[in-house]
Amino acid sequence: MRIDVANHAARLGLIYEGPCTGGEIGAGFVRWPDGREGVLGSGNPASVPLLRLARAAGIPAPSYDLVDGPVIVQSRLPGSPPAAFDTRLTDEMLAASARCEGLLRGTSFQPLRLYLHEPGPGFCHHDALAAASPRTAALLASIRAVPLTELPGDDLVHFDFHPGNVLVSPTGALTGVVDWDGAGRGTRALDVVTMLFYATRRAPALVPRLRALAFDLAPRPVVEACWAHISLRQVDWSLRFHAPEEASAWVAVAEQGL
Repeated sequence: MRIDVANHAARLGLIYEGPCTGGEIGAGFVRWPDGREGVLGSGNPASVPLLRLARAAGIPAPSYDLVDGPVIVQSRLPGSPPAAFDTRLTDEMLAASARCEGLLRGTSFQPLRLYLHEPGPGFCHHDALAAASPRTAALLASIRAVPLTELPGDDLVHFDFHPGNVLVSPTGALTGVVDWDGAGRGTRALDVVTMLFYATRRAPALVPRLRALAFDLAPRPVVEACWAHISLRQVDWSLRFHAPEEASAWVAVAEQGL
């Protein structure tokens, strides 16, 4: 959900300092009257306990300092978006993912849905693929043929774990993992498969390592369901918000796994 960040900042008594670079749902940098820095945007209040667990496990996740309905003000983490998807970034992201293993064991959090058979809340829309072309309609049919509907496992899953949702220091150290709105319970194989999906197009040299790890973490049917999810998510988003050639490039990636 895109919001008018400047108007919300004024209403909440915050100083608006400008839009965040990157991201596609609209967010902005703000400052509290006492000088603390924050990021204002839309978010999911249900993520608050999951973020606490992530930070307790040593993952550099933000805190939610203010929740006003769908409007969230979170702490501003140090660092900037990574310049490249390379081995160093992969190492850092996988180390953070490993800290999520088993974090939701013994909790009441429900398994994450993959939305392979029904549309998701703001993403994983089926209509866009059904209507765009015979090629995307065929991709959608392949996605819907995957039987798994929920993620197994007790890991904390970020659910959108790619280089656009992390921050790094000038030396390449991971300083932040952001955008936890969809986080929940399942297998972290989904986060690894999400990295794999992006690497297939952006960093092919990383593919063998990420693919091997995905199959180490989960059986083939689960990995295939994870690939189907991120295929649906990325192709749908690209069809609705990106240029046609961008969407076609992601369809080509999706087809490699389906």
